[in-house]
Amino acid sequence: MKSVTTGTASGCIVWLIVLCLTSSCLLPVAIAIGSFTSTTDLAVRTTAPYICPPETTPRVDSYQTTMRDENGVDRPATAYVLECVNAQGEVVKEDPIAWTFLWLGICAAIGLIAVIVVSLLVAAPVGVLIGRYFGKNKTTPG
Repeated sequence: MKSVTTGTASGCIVWLIVLCLTSSCLLPVAIAIGSFTSTTDLAVRTTAPYICPPETTPRVDSYQTTMRDENGVDRPATAYVLECVNAQGEVVKEDPIAWTFLWLGICAAIGLIAVIVVSLLVAAPVGVLIGRYFGKNKTTPG
């Protein structure tokens, strides 16, 4: 087996550093987008086939409720629930949280794919910049 060359090892280290930097930016953005869009029609149509029984129509219902803040005081809040409605208009199944977690997971997976693609595209130019920077600082003996 051949030993790992210095260029390959430094390239992997540069890629890991770029991966960490891009993931610290892109993954929180993907999660934020997922949480803001969790009640949209796209989110409901994407997650409902995994949660609602066949022959039902998904819809999101909202209602007023309260939640406690960090001081223990009840504050007004809006809650959302996914309802699976049959042809007669009866609610067959209600899901208050799994559809949102599924949607956030899908958005996070898309964000992770974006992180990997951006990291692969950016790692080579960053490696060249680092090589040039450290190459200019070298002094030749003699």
